[in-house]
Amino acid sequence: MREPIHKIEKIENIKDMLKKSGEQFGDRPAYVYKTEVEGKFRVITHKEFREEVDCLGTALINLGLKDKRIAVISENRYEWGMAYLATVCGTGVVVPLDKSLPENEIESLINRSEVEAIFYSKKYDDVMNRLNEEGSTKIKYFISMDLEEKQQNVYSQKELVKQGKKLLVDGNREFLDATIDNEKMGIMLFTSGTTAQSKAVMLSHKNIASNLMDIASVIKIDENDTFLSFLPMHHTFECTVAFLYAMYKGAATAFCEGIKHIAENIKEYQITAMISVPILYENMYKRLMKAIEKQGKMEKVQKGIKITQFLLKFGIDIRRRVFKDIHSNFGGKLRLFVAGGAALDPETEKGFNQLGIKMLQGYGLTETSPVIAAEDDKYTRLGSIGKAFPSLEVKLADVNEEGVGELMVKGPTTMLGYYNNEEATKETIESDGWLHTGDLARIDKDGFIFISGRKKFVIVLKNGKNIYPEELETLVNKIEGIKESFVYGLPEEDGDYKICAKLQYDRDIMRQVYNVSTEEEVKEVLLKEIKKINKTMPPYKYIRDILVTEEDFIKTTTQKIKRNEEMKKILQK
Repeated sequence: MREPIHKIEKIENIKDMLKKSGEQFGDRPAYVYKTEVEGKFRVITHKEFREEVDCLGTALINLGLKDKRIAVISENRYEWGMAYLATVCGTGVVVPLDKSLPENEIESLINRSEVEAIFYSKKYDDVMNRLNEEGSTKIKYFISMDLEEKQQNVYSQKELVKQGKKLLVDGNREFLDATIDNEKMGIMLFTSGTTAQSKAVMLSHKNIASNLMDIASVIKIDENDTFLSFLPMHHTFECTVAFLYAMYKGAATAFCEGIKHIAENIKEYQITAMISVPILYENMYKRLMKAIEKQGKMEKVQKGIKITQFLLKFGIDIRRRVFKDIHSNFGGKLRLFVAGGAALDPETEKGFNQLGIKMLQGYGLTETSPVIAAEDDKYTRLGSIGKAFPSLEVKLADVNEEGVGELMVKGPTTMLGYYNNEEATKETIESDGWLHTGDLARIDKDGFIFISGRKKFVIVLKNGKNIYPEELETLVNKIEGIKESFVYGLPEEDGDYKICAKLQYDRDIMRQVYNVSTEEEVKEVLLKEIKKINKTMPPYKYIRDILVTEEDFIKTTTQKIKRNEEMKKILQK
């Protein structure tokens, strides 16, 4: 079992975490915002944030929402975190909803989760007004994050905070003194996918607290760090690893203004740490390398890498000094990138680490609160997702001749089950507590885990050979001009599969690098590049045909390709 490498503050539940970290880091910044004055920022301390959580929680109980389910839906913002914690730390069960869902799916999830109150931003005014008028859900309290005061029967979150403050002054301690049952459902999360496919995962305070302590034991974050919140907060990866972990360690959070603003936000907020999905880091790294090449500095950078890597063998780290110009482009403080949600290109991980920005890869599922394994401050292995966390056990089931089997996990972060779906729960969690991740992996002699791909997406050929699409996609995505790829098996008449790839290309790069512009020319050039990749692999893995497109792939909010949806599109043509 993996040994912790950092000391941790023991916590029983999320409320206990807020209390202990608040006492320790109360005067430190919790949130940093831009003001109307350029270059001036407003800072909200951990103490101020916790006071507002207490006020809101007190008001919610006063409304009669004790032990009820409360949904939250909005873009990433301060009020989202306040609503989440005011619900989960003494009021009831919080139900974070995906901000990108269409109206019919939002309504479906509201009904499935049986929520009686919902916090939302003005973006959702229309759908909430309709639900309010129709009375088609169990919602009694519609709470706007943007209204200054109650309008008709829509409550104002700001006003509720003020009301809660008055109740606290008058001696109301219902929220402050509320006890938490660590073993009961405190959070209901829907897995990504369409409504028909999504399952409602039931998580407890014990699940989340265990995961927070595991993260703290291997990845060092402290009160001097500032996170950039980019992934949607409803997603368990962002929620646990960025939002709650930042709270636990007394770090600050700034909200990203959108994908086009990432670089400037990192710089202006003096960001030190960030979690995101691999495609974001891979694109950042590609752009960085291209800029270095354009400036004619590639030879100098490569020379710097050789020198700094040699000195690292003797414990001398001068990377930040040697690559000072690169670091200054990121504001000069950036030190940590954590990737999760899909496989990270080893070249990107290696590249950022060589430049002095620690790049760690992690892995997890909504069903495990979420993180199961991660590289850490001491142990990394290129291409791996690190080792299983200290509190968890992992093993492989049905291992094949390549040493690949389904990754199974057991421990305190395993969900309570799927809400109202006993059959799916039994399929996922065995009677002895082992959870099926649905991912295929191999584990090396030192305990490092290497993910091959999703079990349900493996292409099994007639000769019994397995093709892992994600592995081929990592190679294909390195072709210059390709933004992203989707590898699939096209069924043939003899019952076998032809391995194909759908490639999303960048027209400007295709023109600059290959001097081609029509779709036919692009396809011809990319087929030649694919054939070069084929030569590096055994014949059964050869990609035999391609489709090219400029269109984005159909994706989840964490930028995973919806493979079934893409496959339907391909087969319909």
